[in-house]
Amino acid sequence: MAVRISGFLGGRLQLAQDERGHRVGLDAALLAAATPSATAGLILDLGSGVGAVGLCAARLAPKARVGLVEISPALHVLATENIRLNGLEARAQAFAANLLDDEARRTAGLVDEAAQVVLTNPPHHAPGTVRTSPDAAKALAHVASAPLEDWIRAAMSLLAPGGLFAMIHRADALADCLAALERRLGALAILPVSPRDGAAATRILIRGVKGSKAPLTLLPPLVLHHANGAYAPLADAILRGLRPAPF
Repeated sequence: MAVRISGFLGGRLQLAQDERGHRVGLDAALLAAATPSATAGLILDLGSGVGAVGLCAARLAPKARVGLVEISPALHVLATENIRLNGLEARAQAFAANLLDDEARRTAGLVDEAAQVVLTNPPHHAPGTVRTSPDAAKALAHVASAPLEDWIRAAMSLLAPGGLFAMIHRADALADCLAALERRLGALAILPVSPRDGAAATRILIRGVKGSKAPLTLLPPLVLHHANGAYAPLADAILRGLRPAPF
């Protein structure tokens, strides 16, 4: 495995990644920005890969503890290394576990309903709907091994009552996301993410509270780029870890 260390979150984070595998992108920074900065309990990054989302969240919420949950042994090794690279050994831990296996999660040390915040960027495609990469890490990141509802059910089992859940997904998967989240969360807020001015959203950030009965809110879109290709100021600040997502 060819490992390369590079800056992320405007240089506030150093990430070791496999040069030939799945690489961290904008989705990780956007999802991490859904973390409330005042979080003081446990944040879990589910399906963490090399740990980008969870470690970004650790920077944004300096009083929180962070758990990185990853099934791939190779990515778990990189997540552990990234904790060390960023000096977060006192606040972060990597767990090697299959999120969808209750017994495996508990054996790894994950406790049900212990997380104040759960962040997740699940695989965005069902088997057979896209061409699967021959690279195992890329395939694992992009193509789901189980229905989204199973992923959400496992996430909810780790989230404390009243805890905050946040997920990023394809915009055209909104109906599937809402169906999987039905009766599990309230106070849902949906933030569409558009690549540029006037363009349809390509991503959605969904945030909600376990056990809440508050209604759903559809927020104005977050626009990433202006027509000239420059980042919009708010998007630029979010991607540098300087501002939270506008929930």
